[in-house]
Amino acid sequence: MQTPTAKTPLALSPREMAVVHAAAFTNARPWSEAEFGSLLDSRFVFAVGDRRSFALGRVIAGEAELLTIATRPDCWRQGLGRATLQAWVAEAVTRDATEGFLEVAEDNRAARALYVAHGFAETGRRPGYYARDDGPAVDAVLMTATLRKALGAE
Repeated sequence: MQTPTAKTPLALSPREMAVVHAAAFTNARPWSEAEFGSLLDSRFVFAVGDRRSFALGRVIAGEAELLTIATRPDCWRQGLGRATLQAWVAEAVTRDATEGFLEVAEDNRAARALYVAHGFAETGRRPGYYARDDGPAVDAVLMTATLRKALGAE
């Protein structure tokens, strides 16, 4: 099985990205085709991955923000999220980013474990940031990492 890498061109349209995102994010509002299209219009924004798993980020002034990462549910637990995040880090470093940051829902344990395994650490919270249809809103956990260290993380 080929895993996503920074060298793998992302051949997904904004529409296809929205479909993958909607499949992956069933307890939160998924992003629309228009939102992906608008983000991809920026020269600072980049995407890595493939039709199974992709990450979208931007680099500005040496800082990389992971905007979203999504893996189709039928591809979960195959190492694609890990490979996609590693590809995102590698691409951010090639764009001269030294620090990375992201936010993740407190109740997304799998994603939080993935980020910790790649050198990200909690640096703050946004209380009640993510609305949930089936319960109370959950905190956004803010995480940062030194990207060159994250490149070596497994």
